Amino acid sequence: MNVSSFRRLLAAAPLLVLALSSPAAAENSKGFKLSDPSGDDKGPGNYTYPTDAVYKPGSFDITDFEVVPGANQTEFRITVRTRIEDPWDSPAWGGNGFSVQMAFIHIDTDHKKGSGVQDGLPGTNVRFAEDEAWDRAIIVSPQGATRVNSEIGLKASQWKEKIIVPKVTRAQGKTLIAVVDNAQLGGPPQTTWGYQVLMQSNEGFPDKKDLLTRKVNEFEGQHRFGGGSDYDNDPHVMDILVPPDGDAAKKQYEILSKFKKDTKEPKPEDLAVVPMVYPAK
Repeated sequence: MNVSSFRRLLAAAPLLVLALSSPAAAENSKGFKLSDPSGDDKGPGNYTYPTDAVYKPGSFDITDFEVVPGANQTEFRITVRTRIEDPWDSPAWGGNGFSVQMAFIHIDTDHKKGSGVQDGLPGTNVRFAEDEAWDRAIIVSPQGATRVNSEIGLKASQWKEKIIVPKVTRAQGKTLIAVVDNAQLGGPPQTTWGYQVLMQSNEGFPDKKDLLTRKVNEFEGQHRFGGGSDYDNDPHVMDILVPPDGDAAKKQYEILSKFKKDTKEPKPEDLAVVPMVYPAK
């Protein structure tokens, strides 16, 4: 390097340091925690748990969602109201140490109209607004990665580049933990991004169109949620995140109640639209 080049590098160095240490950039890449009301694990307000004893009260009741970024990977933590257990012995079928819960984390990285995916993943029966569509979806499943990837290939292949199967999925106490490489997210998570968590239940024998999701029927059964419809027009979701203002539980019930109730073959526009939550707001 000649003298003039070295001088130019020294002159540019303060600007480079300033750019890398910008308070706005640092703030946006910090971790965060969002709280959710306890006792609202009823979908639109009237859903009931299956009757089998493995579905313990609070199993699908999100209380906190936390994002913990690292230099190269990020932990996503979803906490529910009761201890997470493994009644079906998941290691025996290549699973991740828990059995009953399953969650989908949706991320909107640009908040732009016409960008991203508006459809919910197969079996959730929800939609996203045009300017809050998801750019990444993380599947937090007790099923092993081989099974989850196979299901994605069969039922959501059009979005496989946007769907992430975590490098590590595990349960700890009341918390589901998913570890994801930042490169898969498009960079470290930002508080300006939008997030939505849909709480579902792991289904080992799903419907041919459903991505390992458990159905909500009109009446509950041993392994079926009740309070919904026997058609695919109602949201198959027990709990979601809602913006932290006002009566969050009431807001959730209103959001998930807005679907067309008198149709056997719903169109996408007939489904409930769930919002993203933007921590920076």
